[in-house]
Amino acid sequence: MTDKPLLAITIGDPSGIGPEVVTKALQVRSMYDILRPILIGTVNVVAKALNDIRSTDSVVGIGSPDDAKCEPGTIEVVSSGDWEGTVFPVGKHDARSGSASHLWVEEAAKMCMVGKVDGMVTAPVNKESWNMGGSKDTGHMEVFRRLSGSSYVATMLVSGQMRCMHLSTHKSLGEAVKYVTTENIMTAVRLTNEKFNEWGFGKPRIAVAALNPHASDNGLIGSEEADEIAPAVALAVSEGIDASGPHPADTVFNSASAGKYDVVVVMYHDQGHIPIKVYGVEESVTVNLGLPFLRTSVDHGTAFDIAGTGIASEISMIEALKLGASLASRKGLST
Repeated sequence: MTDKPLLAITIGDPSGIGPEVVTKALQVRSMYDILRPILIGTVNVVAKALNDIRSTDSVVGIGSPDDAKCEPGTIEVVSSGDWEGTVFPVGKHDARSGSASHLWVEEAAKMCMVGKVDGMVTAPVNKESWNMGGSKDTGHMEVFRRLSGSSYVATMLVSGQMRCMHLSTHKSLGEAVKYVTTENIMTAVRLTNEKFNEWGFGKPRIAVAALNPHASDNGLIGSEEADEIAPAVALAVSEGIDASGPHPADTVFNSASAGKYDVVVVMYHDQGHIPIKVYGVEESVTVNLGLPFLRTSVDHGTAFDIAGTGIASEISMIEALKLGASLASRKGLST
């Protein structure tokens, strides 16, 4: 028996760089010291990726996670659906690639929910290709929410000690502003505190970002800080949570990167994505909170322009695997 977590790794859109970054990451043999990897995709796509990166690893198909041996040098793939043998185009949108990658995400999530694996790590998919393939889901998170029945699923980005928990992600800016309510902020702060407790933070220091410039300058530039954000922070403090804010967004991330806060709760997509990608884009990882299973992911896209060239960086995938293994083992939130 082993205490190393078994992680399902989706290969992402087969027309993009997902298969390449996954196979490159598994060339780092130390990965096998901390986790047991199985891939969800097709044997032929993984074999092509291994050839593209000039790896001598072999690839075999297995029927289920129960059959996995997880030995360095042999990559094991659960081939879900009827896509084995399909030759996917490289470097462009394709309905078949969208359908296949969508199915692989669903299958990995189902493995998590029935306890076949300890968590999942995802390579990038392409939303346009998903749509071309007939999917109504706009991204991973929508799939997970639908399959699990989770009422609230949030996205946190991690790069080193910089961590941004998003109040909302895939909303227009206008809709995101409407979503800034005391109730929604409290849901995010409580979930953040709960998960960080699970990950080994006794009393996580949670900074709550302002929405408006200069945290509204006492109401001169908007009212959301006084009407919604500050009351949420006060309520969180009354519940024993170490929360503070609203902090001006042009200063809070510098403080977080210096170690003053464990996590920043941000009000919308770009408010959190920009500092993470400036701070350490190659090392950034996505973690979903609110799901009944563990999911980490690379924080980059399918990069069709360099697909099949062998030059894609595997750093984000390595970090996603390391973080997934750490969280699955309850060893903390450090990449």
